[in-house]
Amino acid sequence: MRAVVIRAFGDPGGLEVVDVPEPVPAPGQVRIATEAIGVGGVDALIRRGTLGAYGFREGHLLGSEVAGRVTAVGEGVDASWTGRRVWAFTGLSGGYAEQAVAAVEDVLALPDGLTGADAVTLGGSGVVAHFALDRARFTPGETVLVRGAAGSIGITAVQLAAGDGASAVAVTASSAERGARLRDLGATHVLDRSGESGTDAPAGFDVVIDVVGGPRLPFFLDKLNPNGRYVAVGVVGGQPPADFGMRLMDAFRRSLSFATFSSDTVPGPDRQAVRSSQFADAAHGNLRTVVHEVLPLGQAARAHRAMDAGEVFGRVVLTP
Repeated sequence: MRAVVIRAFGDPGGLEVVDVPEPVPAPGQVRIATEAIGVGGVDALIRRGTLGAYGFREGHLLGSEVAGRVTAVGEGVDASWTGRRVWAFTGLSGGYAEQAVAAVEDVLALPDGLTGADAVTLGGSGVVAHFALDRARFTPGETVLVRGAAGSIGITAVQLAAGDGASAVAVTASSAERGARLRDLGATHVLDRSGESGTDAPAGFDVVIDVVGGPRLPFFLDKLNPNGRYVAVGVVGGQPPADFGMRLMDAFRRSLSFATFSSDTVPGPDRQAVRSSQFADAAHGNLRTVVHEVLPLGQAARAHRAMDAGEVFGRVVLTP
């Protein structure tokens, strides 16, 4: 079967389409003929070599979430899964392929009316957005800033905060066109990427959800209101300065909180319950997904170039 692997870490030119054996589901696993493959920010971090300390090596087969039809099950798995359309989390590898395997506990049947592209746009990111707001102890009436809102995590966080009664939902955006699209999804104020605005945006926020990280993170810490909570869910803009915690200590009397969040710390059944609810909402039009572009598997490098250039609004999806 065809798959995309990392032949050399660095720029997207290091991705290569190769032929590999079809995977065989181990006990507790299912095999899926993919119809949609999500291209996420973590894929770009792995491809660049940023996460080399976690053991990734050249030859790594990228991809963490897929949608498609179950073609085989491993020992101990109910045979009724065979033939069902599902979303699946494959870990941090194995998704960029015509066939993928996943543990059955990381597989969820797709509701009628939800496409595979929608599923891989929402499946992983929606859970992060939901639990990040929960980790921030967000309550109705509070002000929220979503930094890096043009990606699938940010787009969902904007909708959830607005739908749950935020008094204001501000976003950072790289252009007026993106800002307008985010307003259509529930944002009330648009700041530029530096955090400046020149608009009537709130001077401070009760909650900041940050997908970006990078050198500007301390500046956004300063935007927290007293008792404000900051949750970092990604570092697509790079690591923050090593001494960023000094901003919190300098503002000691304002009782600010900073947390990192990974959905890996959420029990599997809880993740699946939220995901199932979000899939149902999306199938009924109550939660919107944004697919930036659908590309064939062989154009994975093009998808990564678009991400590196900051051109993606929503999520790029690959098809075999």
